[in-house]
Amino acid sequence: MAEVTPGRIQLMRVCFAALAFVVIFFHLLPLNSQARSWAPPDLIICLAMAWSLRRPDYVPVFILIPVLLIADLLFQRPPGLLTLLVVLGCEFLRARAQPQHETPFVAEWLSVALVIIAITLLNRLTLSLFTIPRAPLSLSVIEMFATIAAYPLVALFSQSLLGVRKLSAAEAEILEARK
Repeated sequence: MAEVTPGRIQLMRVCFAALAFVVIFFHLLPLNSQARSWAPPDLIICLAMAWSLRRPDYVPVFILIPVLLIADLLFQRPPGLLTLLVVLGCEFLRARAQPQHETPFVAEWLSVALVIIAITLLNRLTLSLFTIPRAPLSLSVIEMFATIAAYPLVALFSQSLLGVRKLSAAEAEILEARK
């Protein structure tokens, strides 16, 4: 029951933002000046989805939007497009999450994979509709599959090292009573 204290919730919100900024920092480091033929996974999307499914109170929209918008700006993506798509995807996953029923991880991973595929397709479609320059299709597909493949590792890291576990039915009731 100590998992639903207001102090713990605020601490984990700060932890989410800090983890996202660490990912941004390492992504922006100029470690290699050569062009790559592959794209790394989007770990911020993995973190947002894993935490939204497991503990939606840790990543409310008012934390998620600024973090994703800053990532859009720093990664020189069209500001707000990927932010909107990821927030909608996280809210879709959050609405489907059932704290009373333990869903198998494979079903969770499949639903996250489908949302990541939808985000990638909608992002590319929107960019092409507005004739905004975009990465080659092969890089987008590689990044999409890398993000899907990285999700289990991010979920394991979040659960085992950070303690981001799914809410029990009793914890869900406590949180609902506070609202």
